[in-house]
Amino acid sequence: MTTEQPLLRTPLYNLHLELGAKMVPFAGYDMPVQYPMGILKEHLHTRAQAGLFDVSHMGQVRLTGKNGKNAAAELETLVPVDIVDLPLHQQRYALFTNPQGGILDDLMVANNGDHLFIVVNAACKQADIAHLHQHLADSCIIEELSDRALLALQGPAAASVMARLVPETSTMIFMQTATVTLAGAECYISRSGYTGEDGFEISVPNAQAEALARLLLAQPEVAPIGLGARDSLRLEAGLCLYGHDMDEHTTPIEASLTWAISKARRADGVRAGGFPGAEIILKQLATGTTRKRVGLRPEGRPVREGAQIHGAEGKLVGAVSSGGFGASANGPVAMGYVATEYAQLGTKLDAMVSNKAVVIEVVKLPFVQQRYYRG
Repeated sequence: MTTEQPLLRTPLYNLHLELGAKMVPFAGYDMPVQYPMGILKEHLHTRAQAGLFDVSHMGQVRLTGKNGKNAAAELETLVPVDIVDLPLHQQRYALFTNPQGGILDDLMVANNGDHLFIVVNAACKQADIAHLHQHLADSCIIEELSDRALLALQGPAAASVMARLVPETSTMIFMQTATVTLAGAECYISRSGYTGEDGFEISVPNAQAEALARLLLAQPEVAPIGLGARDSLRLEAGLCLYGHDMDEHTTPIEASLTWAISKARRADGVRAGGFPGAEIILKQLATGTTRKRVGLRPEGRPVREGAQIHGAEGKLVGAVSSGGFGASANGPVAMGYVATEYAQLGTKLDAMVSNKAVVIEVVKLPFVQQRYYRG
């Protein structure tokens, strides 16, 4: 018999209980899936005003060069992204890849001057940190910032809320970062998020996390939002969830993340290749793939992850990777992988739900307009 590991708790655990959250296990943590408002209303509130998410389960890492090494150049050996030329106080989306070209995780990397600040997914946190140690221990100091929580304020009112509390944030644009004082604490912030809306992600010391959360929730536009609405919001925005819409057996090209392969790292770039799986990924970039992630619009009812996708005469051509109801898209939405010849917009296919065919149409992503603030 084995003893299950007890669930970890974020610094906001007691606040979640106070707010009436329904708690569920997620990536080894006890996390709020919804509050009394309910997932549907939480989703719509975020799209209309501002939602506050506890994402403290995610991993925060400081990467600093040592022995005369440059942390950006070292990290570039693990990702197909331009980190060397990442401007100061800018953040960039990146991917850890394996020798087969598969995705080990997606992450955010910020240039904080004397170090890189990295945020990785909760479920991959320990594997990612081990990956960094395996490859960069001789050239970089790798510090897991377990003493910091992470909050996300998302929605069209997020900017006015932040400007009220920290006026200098009003000049920030999408993917810019800054160090500010909030609720008496030194916070690292980025103008970014995972909902398709304008917003901010805020790294705060654990000891001040609850005070900051209470300060933000005291603003009239802000409501607490759980993992349920976080998932439906990101799905509508066409954003991948690691372990569902991409994994170690999926390449960035198959995942329709071609935009995340920086020009400098492509075959004709100034620092071409040099990352795990580069030969496979760059070949796919040039010649294409046999399958592709696409947006799907089911007719009549939602289709869920794992549902098989059939083409003409019942031929298996793919599978749904994420699916549910899009409250802002006014109907069921999904993403999935289909054979490339079935990936054309407007193609009608069948998703199998309880052995019954649900008609789905290949559509353009995202399902709702992304509203990142680019100035």
